[in-house]
Amino acid sequence: MPAHLGLGLAALGRPGYVTLNHASDLGHQYDPASMEAHAHEVLDAAYAAGIRYIDAARSYGRAEDFLASWLRKRDIQPGEITVASKWGYTYTAGWSTRATQHEVKDHSLTAFERQFRESIERLDGHLSLYQIHSVTAESKTLEDNALMDAIARLREKGIRAGLSVSGPGQDIAIRRAIEVRRDGERVFDSVQATWNLLERSAESALEDAHAAGVKVVVKEALANGRLTEANHEGNPVFSPRVARIRELARSRATTIEMLALGAALSRPWATIVLTGAATVDQIQSSVAATRLGYDDELERQLRSIILDPAEYWRARSSFAWN
Repeated sequence: MPAHLGLGLAALGRPGYVTLNHASDLGHQYDPASMEAHAHEVLDAAYAAGIRYIDAARSYGRAEDFLASWLRKRDIQPGEITVASKWGYTYTAGWSTRATQHEVKDHSLTAFERQFRESIERLDGHLSLYQIHSVTAESKTLEDNALMDAIARLREKGIRAGLSVSGPGQDIAIRRAIEVRRDGERVFDSVQATWNLLERSAESALEDAHAAGVKVVVKEALANGRLTEANHEGNPVFSPRVARIRELARSRATTIEMLALGAALSRPWATIVLTGAATVDQIQSSVAATRLGYDDELERQLRSIILDPAEYWRARSSFAWN
């Protein structure tokens, strides 16, 4: 069964983000009312296109609030779409694009309990998946027994548990998560990981997760805008590879972003592929990628541009907030 598109709200809920040309996507309009109206336009376009999976987080500024007001305004009923959110980071930028610190990580039980209350206040009745935000290979989060006990109890509220992973050891974090159990049942029903044409190191672990019955959600398929036609920033790590992808895209009469999303959508182990679309046009482009004919020859040609994961994540850490 092919993967379905989902919409991630990281670029729509706060004025600053690391996606390339984020400021332009928002039209440089940062007041909350304008951003809420813009988020609603993109959500409307996604819903009209058949997208039924929405991903938010406590650290995405007012993303949960914008999503909640859209659900009310459009009279979307619980269960009509899958609403996922994440906890573990607190938004600290104060609605500024120039903050010295945009978010603070805290995977403690206290943070989980606080942020779960905050998410439920906004999304009660709609929230169906709650995820730990960005577990790394170095993290001790999955070894916190009290926290795992509390997360396992989400099932009693009709909410599934999941986690997102990040960093060069995504595969390690994924395999650890698959093994976490309470009362003989796996705690995590879903894993969200970065996979794109440049960073494929989690692939075998994601195959294992899929084989074990865990839903797999792909994030950053466009590498925060670096795998798009708009990327002309001259990053010494990415630029030669982006140029090669551009050549292949043109030979197929398509675009970099169509190839990148099409590649992610073609993974047999993927359940959902998130688009970080921040405009209606980007939603339409993402939907068009579902019709791309991604074949074995493209796969062979594109494997030559894969980066070492440590190199990829070093480059990603330099992405500027805008």
